[in-house]
Amino acid sequence: MIKDFTNIEYLKTGNKRQQQAYIQLSELEIFDKLNAYNPILTGTIPIEIDTPKSDLDIICHCLNHQEFQTTLTKLYADQNDFEMRSGFWNGLISVIAKFQTTKYVIEIFGQDRPTQKQYAYRHMIKEYEILNAKGAEFKEEILKLKEEGLKTEPAFAKLLGLIGDPYEELLKFKI
Repeated sequence: MIKDFTNIEYLKTGNKRQQQAYIQLSELEIFDKLNAYNPILTGTIPIEIDTPKSDLDIICHCLNHQEFQTTLTKLYADQNDFEMRSGFWNGLISVIAKFQTTKYVIEIFGQDRPTQKQYAYRHMIKEYEILNAKGAEFKEEILKLKEEGLKTEPAFAKLLGLIGDPYEELLKFKI
């Protein structure tokens, strides 16, 4: 059964790093303040394949990029190392805000695509399914490759023997 990743409550009973993430996100009230954008925490921390350098990736569905940028600036411009940029990601205009808290780098990503259809969410769900199917040994191999510097999707592609663009091929992988 798939965990409900759309609500960060699962972090409260997760591993130590997940519990710390929950506290940090709650203190900043990110999910409350960005609720209109349907935020979802994605990446490696939710599925327990994070390294000490892993950040908190939050994806959002924004219809109006200018409004989203204004909102992010008002809410987080006072955070350490705040920066924001926009560009094209997977063919869509995207906004990325990034800042540093006491424990994490937080990256907030917004584009005009529902959050559950965005690549970050789809990749995380596929990775979660693969990890559940392949077991603890596979997970350890993923962590080892990540600690050696490989990004998550290329690590999965390597272990699964996928050829081509790891980001695309991973989504096609049949479990």
